[in-house]
Amino acid sequence: MKILIKNGRLIDPASGLDRVGDLAIAAGRIVALGDVPADFEAARVIDASGLVVAPGLVDLAARLREPGLEQRGMLESELAAAAAGGVTSLVCPPDTDPALDEPGLVEMLKFRARKLSRCRLFPLGALTRGLDGEVLTEMAELTEAGCVGFGQAERPIRNTQFLTRAFQYAATYDYAVWLRPLDPWLSGGVAASGAVATRLGLAGVPVTAETIALHTIFELVRSTGARVHLCRLSSAAGVALLRAAKQEGLPVTADVSINSLHLTDMDIGFFNPAMRLNPPLRQGRDRDALRAALADGTLDALVSDHMPVDEDEKMLPFAEATPGATGLELLLSLALKWAEDDKQPLARALATVTAEPVRVLGPALGSLAASAGRLVEGGVADICVFDAQTRWAVRPEALLSQGKYTPFAADVSGFELPGRVRYTLVAGHIAHECAA
Repeated sequence: MKILIKNGRLIDPASGLDRVGDLAIAAGRIVALGDVPADFEAARVIDASGLVVAPGLVDLAARLREPGLEQRGMLESELAAAAAGGVTSLVCPPDTDPALDEPGLVEMLKFRARKLSRCRLFPLGALTRGLDGEVLTEMAELTEAGCVGFGQAERPIRNTQFLTRAFQYAATYDYAVWLRPLDPWLSGGVAASGAVATRLGLAGVPVTAETIALHTIFELVRSTGARVHLCRLSSAAGVALLRAAKQEGLPVTADVSINSLHLTDMDIGFFNPAMRLNPPLRQGRDRDALRAALADGTLDALVSDHMPVDEDEKMLPFAEATPGATGLELLLSLALKWAEDDKQPLARALATVTAEPVRVLGPALGSLAASAGRLVEGGVADICVFDAQTRWAVRPEALLSQGKYTPFAADVSGFELPGRVRYTLVAGHIAHECAA
């Protein structure tokens, strides 16, 4: 279908484009950008006056809960939530049930996502069978099935010798390893170690649980040359180690969760289970260091860390509640809020959820690598049209995700968020439409 988006503010962080103009779409591709030929006949015209027309968002961390955990979320509900949030591509970790350690599971998941036509799905394959940390998966077969990298989700590998072999194998075939830096012996708590956890009597997770794991990972990267993406850094000390590793030239990238970017352990309040998250919320100095690192490019991408949890698992005492929160529908607004609070340009906020995540994925995107996360003539028409001036309060009952728990709910955080998605297009197909 031919679509014409008129009079929008076209922003492409990758090229520096920022101007008011039109955008024409045909056969799922952008055929004209800025000035559209007068003879272009559109079947649908979208008036984007006063709206921003940007590349579709790319989220590097969103659990869809299928297969195996459908009581928490299903592909239909979570991909609808992605589209409502302007997300046109997402990476899902391998900790489904069963884990994504067989090509057939990966192919089934991608097939179902394609049929729904809401969002592009890029699965991470399990680095080890069943995520048990003992036997490597068939990475070549999983790559052919569509995996963009390999990880362990929240399941660290305890045997360093085995992790070394995994890095060596991945480096041989240039596969990316995605790890959340987490020392298995120090990570048994439910809140960040510090005054708040002590006062509330909660078992703490020290910063060293992250930094010890980072030291190990960086040493193995030095010795093997493996490409590693670090998932959801949470501490100022971790940021300092990452910055030094990048200055050294190690092939590492990293992301940060919307939760860690905006919240601290003080937000736990009186044992609020909505604040039971992984990684745990840390102190204000950690949040400030994460925000600065995202601004200067030390942290490459901002992620929703979408992890829907049902009511039975959340409405429990804090230490017993299942960690997680819905985030897909909030990613754009929380990126804009960070930019607003820290006086960052709009283009920089958009880069952290468009062009930069695509750079992290790199060649794993295949034919999409050249145009995903961008507005470029001839490129794929994955587009987010949003109103940057609108402000809204998060009402959990209005979210499309099956998971309704978020620390940014208006009655919890008091936040009023900027930016509202009006249209989301995936390959030129309107996946989401919201009236003003």
